[in-house]
Amino acid sequence: MEWKQIPLGPLQTNCYILWNDRNKCLIIDPGAEGEKLVNWLNENKLEPLAILLTHAHFDHIGAVDTVRDTYNIPVYIHENESNWLTDPGLNGSGLFGMGNIQTRPAETVFTSEKTVTIDDFTLALFETPGHSPGSLSYYVQSEGIVFAGDTLFMGSIGRSDLPGGNHEQLLSSIHEHLLTLPEDTRVLPGHGPTTTVGNEMDGNPFLNGF
Repeated sequence: MEWKQIPLGPLQTNCYILWNDRNKCLIIDPGAEGEKLVNWLNENKLEPLAILLTHAHFDHIGAVDTVRDTYNIPVYIHENESNWLTDPGLNGSGLFGMGNIQTRPAETVFTSEKTVTIDDFTLALFETPGHSPGSLSYYVQSEGIVFAGDTLFMGSIGRSDLPGGNHEQLLSSIHEHLLTLPEDTRVLPGHGPTTTVGNEMDGNPFLNGF
């Protein structure tokens, strides 16, 4: 499989495309610039199967309906943030003066950790709250990658000062679900460059002493 990081929107939120050798793909966090994203998918002759959301903050959901309607595909989200998609007050767009960003409800709502299979894509679903109450991380063991959303970054961790955030819960999520992965696992965050589990174990100042 192959993957591509595409920063989108004013906050340069990382959207990820994961595709197989049949050019079928999953889309993680289409945050903004829906037409740009659709054009890239079409230019690369990819066939989207689903949209997976790590969480429902406005900068991760802005292009959801454009992509969903273009390809007639389902959206997946955790139940703790399922109502954030339709509510600018919950998803933060109102709080940050970004206008009223909202989408229609998701077709599939996760209620627990599980293994998800879509076509021949298999992802382990981890509940990693702390940045937000419904934050998810998607681990693709066969590829040695984890889509971590805004939970863990290169040299940093996600904010926990937004509504529904919890610092201790965030640290627990990182240590229990992400740092227990093989050290060469590549962490694909919601913003900024990729990193590895090993690099963050060794050098992330926010994780020392926990």
